[in-house]
Amino acid sequence: MAELNPIVMCLSRAGEATAHRVAEILGAPLHGRAGRVERADAFFPDALEHARMLFQAGHPVVGVCAAGILVRAVAPVLADKRSEPPVIAIPDDGSTVIPLLGGHHGANRLAKVIAEGLGALAAVTTAGDVSLGISLDEPPAGWVLANPENAKAAMMALLQGGGARLDGAEAARAGWLAGLPKGGAVDILCTTEPQEVREPAALLYHPQRHTLGVGCSRNCPPDELAELVRETLEEAGIAPKALKGIYTLDLKADEPAVLALAQALDLPLRLFSAAELKAETPRLATPSEVVFAEVGCHGVSEAAALAGGGATATLGVAKRKTANATCAIATAPEPVAELHGRARGKLSIVGIGPGQHSWRTPEASHLIAQADELVGYGLYIDLLGPLAAGKQRSDFPLGGEEDRCRYALERAGEGRNVALICSGDAGIYAMGALVYELLDRGPEAHGVSGAARRVEVVSTPGVSALQGAAARAGAPLGHDFCAISLSDLLTPREDIVKRLRAAAEGDFVIAFYNPVSRRRRTLLAEARDILLQHRPADTPVMLASNLGRESEAVRYVRLADLQVDDVDMLTVVLVGSSNSRLAQLGEGARMYTPRGYARKIDGDLA
Repeated sequence: MAELNPIVMCLSRAGEATAHRVAEILGAPLHGRAGRVERADAFFPDALEHARMLFQAGHPVVGVCAAGILVRAVAPVLADKRSEPPVIAIPDDGSTVIPLLGGHHGANRLAKVIAEGLGALAAVTTAGDVSLGISLDEPPAGWVLANPENAKAAMMALLQGGGARLDGAEAARAGWLAGLPKGGAVDILCTTEPQEVREPAALLYHPQRHTLGVGCSRNCPPDELAELVRETLEEAGIAPKALKGIYTLDLKADEPAVLALAQALDLPLRLFSAAELKAETPRLATPSEVVFAEVGCHGVSEAAALAGGGATATLGVAKRKTANATCAIATAPEPVAELHGRARGKLSIVGIGPGQHSWRTPEASHLIAQADELVGYGLYIDLLGPLAAGKQRSDFPLGGEEDRCRYALERAGEGRNVALICSGDAGIYAMGALVYELLDRGPEAHGVSGAARRVEVVSTPGVSALQGAAARAGAPLGHDFCAISLSDLLTPREDIVKRLRAAAEGDFVIAFYNPVSRRRRTLLAEARDILLQHRPADTPVMLASNLGRESEAVRYVRLADLQVDDVDMLTVVLVGSSNSRLAQLGEGARMYTPRGYARKIDGDLA
């Protein structure tokens, strides 16, 4: 997973000059406390909530503030230290840079970069960095520690006065380990070959000097490609972790066998166009006119491996093939530090709930933070506040649903990471269904392009309007319920009436979405009259508007008294069943629908 950009937080005018210097050093956006910071890329009202939101989204947080503020902010959501982003505190005067969390996952490195730029002290406290000037579990780009579980024991052995012994064919390239004390307490093996390390303090490093190119026919069995690659690596004596990545033609971006291989080997997948692979033709060992006629380049696996390895790479293993798959391996003279090619495009369909960030899931915030571009109705993107600051955004008006979904898919088809922002839950009366409908159609059926159909599409749940309304009401959905949209723009009116009658007869609690609009004002009244044929006139009805926002309003009326003028486009209408009740409490009325526990409470089920 790609590392997210740091966010610099400033809480007061006293630290603003330092914060701007840090933001410039890192090329990072600056978020400032509203009313206390004069100039920033985005403003936030509450420091603890904002730091916590950024941390949960996966952003490294650099706070120009007291360290205790950041500690209190993230403490409630600390979980796995192996996946948490860096958290760094800097006092207002910029004198010290203190990595608080994620020392071995980028915090120490960031702290040293900031300290050098500020002319300050990096107060690194992790033992290895302090005593040895190196973090054994954070090797430089192009190197992988194959057994990170041994890093702690190895570091302890070195800190207790022991020394390290470097061995292996690649040891001469491991200059970053040259400063370790010499001795026999810790064995460090540097090799591209598969090795098994038994000693608890021994370390195995692989330089990523190899790149794997693959190709396959459509719907190639995943096991066939996986077995071909396994045999090829075994015969070549190359460990999977010595591979920088898996590379192929962009037309194979959604090929199940390729995706399964990348997942199984836990390697990034990178793609090249046919033109980019065609440029590698002079370096190919087995160029093919047949392949060129089919996909526009003279070879997929060899060309992709060479393109992935860069200009200095050479073909280490020429194309090997089975009935449906091919693979090849290129080798670079030095570890490959950067990934070449583009990532597979990604569209995240994100439901942000009613709008307030406390109702937005951490997964939703993380997908938004990862995205290169945000697409959606402008108001919904605005509700993201500072999380949207600095990101490319494409706003679409109400009524432009098809245009925004089509645009988001095509942008992802160009290799971008796009987040389609929806209110509530994206799969409930929102854009999720439309995205999949467009993907289910080919270009000839007014769907999307082939490139758009090859992107990764993920959906994340959000707090729906009916859930938010129910939580504010109490527990109106405690028994069987349904949701019905009263918009007849896309659904025939007679179908809506049919569903109303069925729900009324079934005595469901009903959540009405899209109850009225400027031009559509009769269906709600018709729904009320249908329901009154099957449930009491005093059935409670909740009217909830602008849930989760400052202008939130909640009130109750009797079903018989429900009027169209009581409702607008931003109102969710929850109509109780014949069993729904209002409990009068000190905080006001609370609506609930019994599930039948009363019979147990009263002893009828004894």
